[in-house]
Formats: sequence, C-alpha cells, structure tokens
Amino acid sequence: MQAPSLRRGLIALTLVLAAPAVAFAQPAAPSADAKRMAPPPSADPKIVHEKYVLPNGLEVILAPDKTVPLVAVNVWYHVGSGYEVPGKTGFAHLFEHMLFQGSKNVGEDRHFEVLKNIGAGDVNGTTNSDRTNYFESVPSNQLETALWLESDRMSHLLELLNKPSLDNQIEVVRNERRQRYDNVPYGKARFALYEALYPEGHPYRYLTIGRHEDLTSASLDDVKQFWQTWYVPANATLTVVGDFDPATVKPTIAKWFGSLPSSVKPIVVNVPAPAPRAERRTIDDSFAKLRQVTWAWHSPANFAAGDAELDILANALGDPGTGRLYKILVHEKQLAQNVAVYQNSSGFSSMFVVQVTLQTGADQAEVERILGEELAKVRTEPLADAEIRRAVTQREAQLVWALEGLMVRADILQGYNHYLGNPDRLTWDLDRYRNATGASIRAVADQVLDLEHEVVIITNPAPAAGGGK
Repeated sequence: MQAPSLRRGLIALTLVLAAPAVAFAQPAAPSADAKRMAPPPSADPKIVHEKYVLPNGLEVILAPDKTVPLVAVNVWYHVGSGYEVPGKTGFAHLFEHMLFQGSKNVGEDRHFEVLKNIGAGDVNGTTNSDRTNYFESVPSNQLETALWLESDRMSHLLELLNKPSLDNQIEVVRNERRQRYDNVPYGKARFALYEALYPEGHPYRYLTIGRHEDLTSASLDDVKQFWQTWYVPANATLTVVGDFDPATVKPTIAKWFGSLPSSVKPIVVNVPAPAPRAERRTIDDSFAKLRQVTWAWHSPANFAAGDAELDILANALGDPGTGRLYKILVHEKQLAQNVAVYQNSSGFSSMFVVQVTLQTGADQAEVERILGEELAKVRTEPLADAEIRRAVTQREAQLVWALEGLMVRADILQGYNHYLGNPDRLTWDLDRYRNATGASIRAVADQVLDLEHEVVIITNPAPAAGGGK
C-alpha cells in the first residue's frame, strides 16, 4: 500500500462555510485611500473550510462541496519512517498495513469488504518519511459508515491484533520490498544513495519500506507500543471534503471520535542532515539495461528557505524538452535516454538529485563533465527570467488542476496543516516561487551544489546470476 511520497500538502483555515467550495477572493470595495495603500487582492483559489480540535486532541478539517454526491474521508497520522529508531525500520509502513486487518467492532479483515458494500472507491493508505494516511471516497449518504470505520481502528485496533495477522503482513511487506525495491532496475542504486547520504542512526538512511531483518524481528509488543505512541487522537487529523452539511457532520464526528480518550501529541526529535561529504559508489545491477549516473546533495527541508528555489532550479535543469541538461544530453549530444532533476523534499531535510540514464555506448566521462560544467554555471550565473517564469507557471497550473479532485483537495489541506500548522497557506506557498529571483536561486544553488562534496552513484548493467541472458 505504500505510495510515492506526496510532494506537498497545501490550503486553507477556518473560512466562511456558506461560500462556494473552491472560491476566489472577492473583497469588499475598498476606499480610495485603501486602493492607494493596499496590495492587490489575491486571485488564488481557496478551499472553503473550517478547522477545529476535539477535546481529546483530534484535529478536524471540514471542506463542504455540494457539486457531486461524494465525500472524501482522509486521516493523517503524524508519523512516518523518519520517526523510526535503529533496528525498527519499516514499522510505520508495516503499521499502515496492520490497520486494514480489522478492529474490534468491524471484524477481522473486513475493512475493505464493508467499504466495497457501500460503494466506496479510492480506498488505500500510504506512508512516507513524514506521515501515514488512510483514505476512502464514499457516497455522501454513507459518510457515517466511513467515519465509524476510521474511529474504530483508531480506538479498537489492539483487540484484534494477533501474531498470525502480524506475521502475514510482515511477509506482505517483505514481498512488496522484493517487487518494488529489490528486484527492479536501479533499486540497488536507490538504497546505495540513501546509505551514502545518511550515516547509521539517521532515520532517513533506510527507506520507508524498511529492512528485511527489522521486519522479521518485529513483535506484537513492538507493534502495540508503536500504536500506543503514535496512533492517538492528538497525533491525527481527520479531513472531510465533499457533499455534507457541516452542522450535521460535526455531531457525527463527535459521536464516533469524541469519546476517544484524551491524549498528548508525541514529541518529534528533529534530526538534521549530516555534514556534506564526497562519496562515489559503483553498483552492478542485473536488472538494469543501461548505465545510470546519479549526483546528489543534502538540501533544505520541505518549505524551508531555499526549498522553492531548488524546485525552480530542478525545472530549469531537467524539465523534458526545455531543461538545460535535458536539451544538451538528450537532444543535442544524444548521450542520454533520460534526465531527471528534482528537489526531494522531506520534513527534516531534503536531497537535490540529478539523475542521467545513458544511451548505450555513451561516453560516461563526457556526461559527468557536462554535469559539472552546467552545475558550476548555475552557481555563478542567475537563471533567465523565462526559465523562472516557466517553472512558476507550471507550479501554479499543477496546483489549480489538482483542486478538482476531492481526495487531492483533502491531502492539500492535510499537507499544509501537517508541515506548517495552518491549512490556509496556499498563497504563501505560491509566493515562495513567485518571489524567487535569479539572484536568490543562484545563491541557494551555490550553497547546496558543493561540487567537491557530492554523492555519486554509478549503476552498471550486470549479467543475471548464473550467467543467464
């Protein structure tokens, strides 16, 4: 059930519920003096919603939208693999699986069955380094059933937790690792990259999927302790988006979640990125058909100063068709089949990655020489205005289009709330990109892209075990 990390959470706090579900700001007519002094009103869309907190600490975000007879129910628990400790990697993701195994009043392994019988869709859960979420979309007349299901596993999971169920899900997760990480092209390079960037003891060293040896050693007591620490109301946020009446749903939420005992939000220890260091590793990969070169650096955390500038820089370097590296390596010199550049943002710290998949027969030394030259250039020369405008426009367009979906809207609300403590941060977030300049991007690039301390992972295709073709 693990999914790629969601790039960002976004959007709004405690707005008037009678307004349209997605509204554009319509301020009252200003006075003549106000017209001269006030900045122009924002034309950014807002998700009309309300946020409040139950006495037991559970956060609730409501965003009504009567346009379709559906409701998205979305719960974020503020725990991810980045909160794990050595020897217990993969627990956050394993626990995501365990929550679908059944709870006291729902019954064993009946969660999906109940949702299927009421016509639910988009049912799943995902885990990344910063959070774990659970979600389903249901017909609006079945909203209470979805709320009951989420409340029952929040409060009554342990009663049905048993060793056979745990052992079953451990093997499911281990098989997921084999299918999606161990036995795929460039999977070995992915593990090597994280191991080279993060030392032993850092929670980002091992991917969200966890290590096989840690998963097989997980005990019932380990899982119970994890649930009792992190799966408490004060460490969760329930978001409901879609066709419902807030005046009706509030008592229903209080009915199913309000009786849960009061709790305290666990303390999260911020683990900073380690000092930069140069490391070069070569990987032989029997699943890979082409060579791949990856360069990476530690970079600012999600929403921290410099994070948006690096998104823009990644676009200017790697955007298909227009990115500098993409044009040179793929189109002009035809040395690469693909170029990917991205700022992989996370809560404690991030990584800036440049990845090139080479054409057969391409000169690897020439590819790395070009990488070095182009990255050195962006450290000393500002991007062109057109490059910046293109990246900002893409960011704005992607966000506005994303607002169409109820579940995506719920995740946008959840994300801003999780990272920034306030779901009403859409304009603030977009302004980070709009206010970026060639000078500010160059300064961040100069700070992050230390060409004497990059981590380099080289993947070479290798014959399959036993010499098979």
